[in-house]
Amino acid sequence: MSILIKDITKAYGNQKALDNVSFSINKGELIGFLGPNGAGKSTMMKIITGYIRPNSGEVFINNELVKTENPSIRKNIGYLPEHNPLYTDLYIKEYLQFVAGLYQLKNKNKKVSDIIELTGLGDEQHKKIGALSKGYRQRVGLAQALIHDPSVLILDEPTTGLDPNQLEEIRNLIRTISKEKTVLLSSHIMQEVEAVCSRVLIINKGVLITDGPVEQIKKGNISQQQEITIEFDKEVKKESLQKVSGVHSVSLKNNRWIIESIDEADIRPNLFQFAVDNKLVILTLQQNQQSLEHVFHQLTK
Repeated sequence: MSILIKDITKAYGNQKALDNVSFSINKGELIGFLGPNGAGKSTMMKIITGYIRPNSGEVFINNELVKTENPSIRKNIGYLPEHNPLYTDLYIKEYLQFVAGLYQLKNKNKKVSDIIELTGLGDEQHKKIGALSKGYRQRVGLAQALIHDPSVLILDEPTTGLDPNQLEEIRNLIRTISKEKTVLLSSHIMQEVEAVCSRVLIINKGVLITDGPVEQIKKGNISQQQEITIEFDKEVKKESLQKVSGVHSVSLKNNRWIIESIDEADIRPNLFQFAVDNKLVILTLQQNQQSLEHVFHQLTK
């Protein structure tokens, strides 16, 4: 077991940021950690890294108890905070040599060269950090989190503010890293989590509400409604579709109707009958797969 969280509670004054949260992560897993703003994600990550103390509960990394007064545990942990604090007046190579010195690494120059190659910073290594794009700054943040070769990597919003190309580059880098590390990844981008993570933890108001494989969560019984996209050859009034038996809600998007059922009952036969009765030709009809984003909204709204 790489990470074991047991009954963690953390309060700031009268407000509970985390309320009796427990979960475990096996070696080599890449886990998505989701929740609305203020749900407690960053607080949990800071507790896992030993940066702050919980009010109660325990955290174990590789079966070793994490304590703020035990900095040696951090040799097993790599951490990229949400706002990625960097010394912008230093050159990349200079900064990474400084970080390697903090960890008292042997063969410091080789470690720096290896991590520069892994994170794709070779062409930029002689630039000052302040001159880098957001994507390359995130690479530098990942490099400092990885330079001491930790077994556990904690990434708090690693792709915030990146353009689509930068996002894909960092996403591919995380996939590569996760082949040898246990990774806990916090993100607001559901497509990113679906693309790279095999399992998801969802936290809301300090309480862990869902824990399971991505596909299982998407196919679960969280939402009992069926969602259909349908397009007709002629104009149809919304009020008419709303009267079809079993229909809960109707909306129009790009000339196609998005229809949700009242419950899990299949409403497609009723829509076919509606088309026949109104002499309509169905141009498109598909049942929409429940997305992780839809599940997230259902659980946290």
